[in-house]
Parts: sequence; C-alpha cells; structure tokens
Amino acid sequence: MTDRRRLAGADASCVEARRGLLAQLREAVEAGVDLIHVREGDLTSSDLATLVVDILGIARGSTTRVVVNDRLDVALACGADGVHLRSDSVSPADARRLTPAGFLIGRSVHTTDEATRAAGADYLIAGAVFATSSKPTGTPLLGVEGLRSIVRSASMPVLAIGGMTIDRLDEIAETGAAGIAAVGLFQTSPAEVDGAVGRAGFLEDLVHRVHRRFDSLKTAP
Repeated sequence: MTDRRRLAGADASCVEARRGLLAQLREAVEAGVDLIHVREGDLTSSDLATLVVDILGIARGSTTRVVVNDRLDVALACGADGVHLRSDSVSPADARRLTPAGFLIGRSVHTTDEATRAAGADYLIAGAVFATSSKPTGTPLLGVEGLRSIVRSASMPVLAIGGMTIDRLDEIAETGAAGIAAVGLFQTSPAEVDGAVGRAGFLEDLVHRVHRRFDSLKTAP
C-alpha cells in the first residue's frame, strides 16, 4: 500500500513526496511485488488520476498489478487493474456490475461477518492483525486467531495486514492466509538497511522471502 507522506516525512514538499513514492514503486516493481494498492486519500480526483497513470506506466510490462483504494471511478478512468473497497463501501457484487472482465476487486474486512458478505471480491485484506503505527492507538486487533477465523469463513484469498514483519511470516502463513499487505514493511529507507544492499536490494530480498513462504502453501500436499 502506498503512503507517500509517511515515506517522505512530514517536512517533505508535495513534489518531493511524489518523487519519492514513484522511486520506491519503481524499485518494488523491479523486485517483483505482486500488487500496488494506491491509497492516497488526501489527493484531489485529478491529482490521484495523474498519480495512478504514472504508477501504471511504471508497472507496464511487469507482473505487478495496480489497484486504487475505493475510487472505482478513478480506477476505471485510468485503466487500472482494479479497485480496493473499504469495508463500508459499495459491495463487491455491485461494483462488479460496472467493471470489465478481469478487473480486480478487493475488500477490507475486520470480522468474519464482513468476510462472508464479501461475495464478488477477488481477494480480502484482513486486519489489523497486530498493532501498527498506521492505525490509531486502541484500534481493535484481530490477532492470529482472528485472522484464522476470517480465512476459514472466506471464499476467496485473504491477505493479512497490520504489524507485518519478516519474523511473522510463518505464523501468518500457518493461518492459511494467501499473503500479506503492508505499508511500513515496504517503506524501509536506505539508511535503515545495509549500505551495501540498499533499499532496492532489501525490497528484492523481502519480496523473494514472502513469495517463497506463501507459494509453498500452493504446492503443499
């Protein structure tokens, strides 16, 4: 998920924040990330559409797909790969009536009831599993068992979000989740990693480790 303000820092200008986000996403695409979820709710429709078009240009020719957070109009107008709906947004089934074949529809869920009512979605993002700086203090947490319950009640793949770290991949995979979604995990700055590796190398290793852990579930007997 994108968060250009968090990536660039509070003191960064709009131009700097945008430039930093596009640079990071270029590295993420080169690393083989599966999905870019554009979540920049403070932008005007025009600015959001411009950003989405630029991100689609970065992803063109790769296996990375781009979805827009809750703005079905912008996603369709820009030719994005899909839309990700909030838990209180229009239903996936209703959105599906307006979309072309192959258009991805995701849905955020926080309970098993929301998961069972998400018919028509291609995937779900469930959370927050663990505490995270992306959510206010006091936000109800699913925990591993809550995630497991959602996975069991869902009829489509579930991605876990909230407090995702490399060290937690195994326990997330053991719930049956199909993968993870994250903001902070993918926004590690070059200063926070080995200088010889850099952020691009860090992202490549991260994506490889996530793929290896969750792809093993698809081939398990």
